[in-house]
This record gives sequence, structure tokens and C-alpha cells, in this order.
Amino acid sequence: MKIVIVGGVAAGMSAATRLRRLSEDARIVVLEAGEHVSFANCGLPYYAGGVIEDRDALLLQTPASLAARFRIDVRVRHRVTGVDADAHTVTVRDLATGEESVETYDRLVLSPGARPIVPPAPGMERALVLRDVADVDRIVAAIDGTGTDGTGSDGARATTTPGRVQPPARSAVVIGGGFVGVEVAENLVHRGLDVTLVELADQVLAPLDPEMAIRVQQELEAHGVHVRTSTQVSMLGPDAAELSSADGSPRGTVPADLVVAAIGVRPDVELAVLAGAQVGPRGGILVDQDLRTSVPDVYAVGDAATKRDALAPTGSAPGTAGDEPTTLIPLANLANRHGRHVADVILGRRSGMRPSMGTAVVGVFGLTAASVGRNEKRLQAEGRPYRAIHTHPAQHAGYYPGATQMALKLLVDPETDLILGAQGVGRDGVDKRIDVLATAMAGGLTASDLADLELAYAPAYGSAKDPVNMLGYVADNLRTGETRSVQWHELDTLVAQGATVVDVRTPGEHARGTVEVVGVAGGTALNVPLDELRDRAAAEIPSGAPVVVHCQVGQRGHTAARLLTQLGYDVHNLDGGYLTWRDGTRALRAAHDDELVPSGDPAA
Repeated sequence: MKIVIVGGVAAGMSAATRLRRLSEDARIVVLEAGEHVSFANCGLPYYAGGVIEDRDALLLQTPASLAARFRIDVRVRHRVTGVDADAHTVTVRDLATGEESVETYDRLVLSPGARPIVPPAPGMERALVLRDVADVDRIVAAIDGTGTDGTGSDGARATTTPGRVQPPARSAVVIGGGFVGVEVAENLVHRGLDVTLVELADQVLAPLDPEMAIRVQQELEAHGVHVRTSTQVSMLGPDAAELSSADGSPRGTVPADLVVAAIGVRPDVELAVLAGAQVGPRGGILVDQDLRTSVPDVYAVGDAATKRDALAPTGSAPGTAGDEPTTLIPLANLANRHGRHVADVILGRRSGMRPSMGTAVVGVFGLTAASVGRNEKRLQAEGRPYRAIHTHPAQHAGYYPGATQMALKLLVDPETDLILGAQGVGRDGVDKRIDVLATAMAGGLTASDLADLELAYAPAYGSAKDPVNMLGYVADNLRTGETRSVQWHELDTLVAQGATVVDVRTPGEHARGTVEVVGVAGGTALNVPLDELRDRAAAEIPSGAPVVVHCQVGQRGHTAARLLTQLGYDVHNLDGGYLTWRDGTRALRAAHDDELVPSGDPAA
């Protein structure tokens, strides 16, 4: 059997090497348009920032090493320009010589990846992108002032003025506040550049909800990054970027010796269309659960292909070559899984690619942000019921030196108690908890089941009640009705309906910052410390209206809610306590303030 693979990075090369491990007789040809194969594209921002010092460390394999170890015919700088599915052939252009040839196949695997999105604005031809090694070379050259001319990864964009040596960059604009954007911004700061991060949405890191994402934004700002949300680049000059709001209103000019477009990517479906394969509503190559396209003997894997959506709501319209809803998740972990799976399918070893949940993590100046599954915004958009749970535990025992606080969020189906998604932000231990939660979701555990997980514990690594267990305790209390909660963004509505807000923390904590209550004398919650609640409740807390209690993170609030419930009050606990309310209102204010930035004040 002859298998031709188009694309030699994560999914394509995983497929090629797995095929060889399973079949010594297979003929395997890999055609890659770029200069490198099997490189660590997730490490590119860190090489640009000097964190990874050795460029060669990014190059995991070469055509020569793959030929020697796996007997794979790998051809770089060879672009596939046509597919004849009936004849089972592809047309290939050697980019070095310009010569074209025809390659036959028994099975064709399309792994072309995705193309960077560059906004259509005047002057944007000088923006750089970051998808491969050649791209990062251009960025490093621009930072160091060693570049003269070149083209972007789409083969067309000029990166500097041809023939003119550019001075070292002192300022940069990063367009896009997603995972890659914040990584690039951080690494450009490491290189000493003055960095502005421009994001059209009203927050960075769209997979997170605003009360979680605001912590990342504040971390960026604390390290000197000028974060401009609800903003776009309307024009690029030689060394500056003009900004505007979504409706085109001017929002100032910022210095921009270097511009990196990190908005996101679009699946590269050109060859799939040429082959006659179906493309999904969101642009990916439609594949079934075994990565087959709608064309016989043609498969698609990696960023270009759709993924089965593990969390699609019941009754969703199908969007695959089979009968299940799909999604697009351009992540390296999934790409490598695709490559392994398609090799097994081609050789008849297994079927049924597991649906995807989109687990992701990013580091920002020592802060970790991670997520899996749905966020609250998407659940609201889908019209799905859910429970939200916020906690703020330490990553290990509080009495052990070095304990730092995390923010965790769990989203739960109120009918089935199944986990719909989770998010975490903190200095340490976040990735561990999100990985546990992703595994629980994959295994079909309910949120309440988290309470009984047996997780590794020692003071330096966790707590006797691990943060994951604590999420399970809260979920079980809500499931059984033992506690009722209210979210930070729902508080004003309850107050407008007559609820009394009670802060059960100490007077000192209350004085350092408390929940603001609109329409109440003094504008803050009533302060009745938990240890005095039994004695003071009857005299100070009205009994004829709902009561919302809050503490710092929610735990004392739960105790207060249980006490007042048993005293006859109608009680809700403010989920996640004061810290979650504070983060949520900061996110709202940050989005509002950025909308009001005067056009003549780029640093505001």
C-alpha cells in the first residue's frame, strides 16, 4: 500500500511514523511545502523571546533522520497543487526547481494545517505571523535588526522594505489576545520591547469567562504590556499602528516597529476542495469518526479537519461526513492524536476517534491559565442550563511554605450533574487540576463524583481536601439543595428584588473591600461576622426578604447559609465570595474603560 501524506508537521508526521511502526511494507511519502518537518511549533514564541536559546532544539526530525530511522520518503519544499481523486493521483510542484510531477496513492492523508488570519487593513502587508520556523526567523531578525526583506508564511507578504536593513525593533504591536497572542506578547517583553496587545473582543483569552480572564489581563499589564481590548488595528504605518473601535471610531496611535498578527487561524481546505471533499459550516474539512472525508480513500487530520464535539447539546444539527456535530480545535495534542488514529484506521486496526473537549493551557509571566470544555458564555449562547461553581483554593497545604491561591471555575449540567467545562488561573497547580477535571469529563464522572476521587496528597503537593475534591463538595451541596448559590453577575438583580446582602467576614476584611450593593444605604453589604451571626441575625437581618451571604471565597458563606436557613431565612450564598465578585466587576469595568479611552491618549 502506498500512502501519500500532505503536510509534515504534527498530525502528518505522527501518521507517517505510526504507519511505519505498524507496517514495514507500506510505501510512505510525505510532501511538505515548507522548509522543515516535525518541528515544535508550540515552542516558536519562546525561541522568539530567547527562553529557548537553541533554534535547533525546535527541529525534532529532518528528512534525512526520518529516512534513516523510518524509511519514509520526506520531501520538503514540495507543494501539492492538485488532487485527482478518481485517478488517485496528486500533482506536486518542487518549489526549488519549479518542476511538476504526478504522484499516485492508494490512500491520501491531508494534513495541511491552518493559515494565519491577517486583518484586512491598510499597511497590514508588513505584519508578521507565527506558524513555522521561517516565520520565527523573520520575527527574530526584525527584533535584532538583521533582516532586510522576506515574505510571510503565506508566501506573499513582505516583512520589511526590500533591500533596506531595518534597525532593531524597540516597540511591537501584537494583534490578537488569544493563547498565541499572549505568549508572543510575553516573549517580546522578555526581549525588551514596548508591547501593545490589541484584541477586538472585550477580554483576552476567549476560552475563559471574564472574571477569570481579567487576572491574565492584569498580569500582562503588571509586566508593562499595554492591553487594548474592544480595539482593532485600522492602519499600519512604517513604525506605528492606528487603532479604532469595532465601529471605526479612532482610538489613538501606538508605536509599532514590529507587528505580529496572532488573531487565529483558518483551516486550509484548498486541497480538500480540489479533491471534491465536503467542507463544514465553520470551514474545516468534514471527516467522520475515523477521519475519512466524503471522498473514498482520502483522509484529513490535524488543524484542517473537524473534530467530534464531545459537549454538543442534545439535538444539535449534524455537521460531519457522518452524523455527529463537529467543532474546530487547532491544538497540537489533538493533531498528534489524529495522526496516530488515522494510521490505525488505514491499516484496519481500530475505529472511533474519541470526541474532543478542547483542553488548553497557557503561561503568562509565571501565571497559568487553563480550560477544558464549555465556558459560561457559550452555554448561555446555546441556551443550555448550567450551574457555575467558583473556588479559590491554595495549590497545596496552606501551612506549607509557598502556598499560592488559584481561581477555579466548574460548569455543571443541573439535570445530569455531568461536568460541562472548567477553567483555572493561578501561579501553580492549575494545570494539574484542569487535567484531572478533563480526565473526569472523559470518563463520564459527575461533578459530585469529584468529592470521592482519591488524589495524591502530601503538604508540598496538595491538601487533604484537594481543590478538585472541594469542587465536588460544592457541586454535591448544590445538587442536593443543601445550598443555593447566586453568581456575581446576578447579585444586582436579587438586590433589586429586595434581597439583603450580608458580609460574614471579619470587620477588618470588610473594611479592606466588600461587595458594592446598588440602591442600599452606604452602598455596601451589611457586615455580621460569621462567629456573631447566631446572636445578631434576628436583630439585624430582615426575615421577610431573601438574604445573600458572602465571605472571601465562599466557604464561610456556605456555613452562614446553612445556619441562616435553619433559622428560617431564605438564603443564597454568593458563589466564589468576594474575590469572584471583585474579579467579575473588574472585568466589566476594564471593558467599559477601554471603550472610553480617548483617541489622543494611546497609553491610557
